[in-house]
Amino acid sequence: MTRRCAALVLAALLLSLTGAVQSAQAAGYRYWSFWDRSGDGWTYATQGPSTARPADGDVQGFRFAVSADSQDASQPRGAASFATICAKTPARDDTKRVALVIDFGTTADAPSGETPPSPRTACARVSPDATTAEALASVAKPLRYDTNALLCAIAGYPETGCGEQVSGQAPGTDEPTSAAEPQPAKAGSEKNGDGGPSVGLYAGAAAVAVLGAAAVWQARRRGSRRDG
Repeated sequence: MTRRCAALVLAALLLSLTGAVQSAQAAGYRYWSFWDRSGDGWTYATQGPSTARPADGDVQGFRFAVSADSQDASQPRGAASFATICAKTPARDDTKRVALVIDFGTTADAPSGETPPSPRTACARVSPDATTAEALASVAKPLRYDTNALLCAIAGYPETGCGEQVSGQAPGTDEPTSAAEPQPAKAGSEKNGDGGPSVGLYAGAAAVAVLGAAAVWQARRRGSRRDG
């Protein structure tokens, strides 16, 4: 009977650890993500806006949301046709036009006390070698960056914060599976800076093993006393 109790204790501890890991995986980061329009869909950008150099006729998007990583990120919403967005911006020599979709996200993803503006589109006319960041600055000031060149705010939104972790809040799922610069680390992966499992995860597993072994030892000890 005592061995059965020890097994139940071990199972309960394992369940507790699993629940803690799942809770950590629900955390995300609140940030602006950066997208390229490809055909009829969005593709998570492989470069940051300060290095990407779109061509004339390209469509790019930004979405503010709580996301764990690029696989989980929410896409920009609304119309994304270059012909529609840049209909009133005719082509000119020695310039290029970049259609931008700026989605400020939902109230669920907004920082406390802030209300997201309505999504907007803009047609940026810039020099042929301009980056996406320069195109964005020409139509959606003020922009705000942190000391690591992470895009923190577009058109002044949000007023504060920059890529902060949001613990215990599941990332937004109102849209299918948006990139800031640099892309925030995966929140729920339980990894350290070297890409391996975190010390906390190892410690938790070790604690379960030690407590489980102790419970089994106690059961055997009691059994040997009865036999004696």
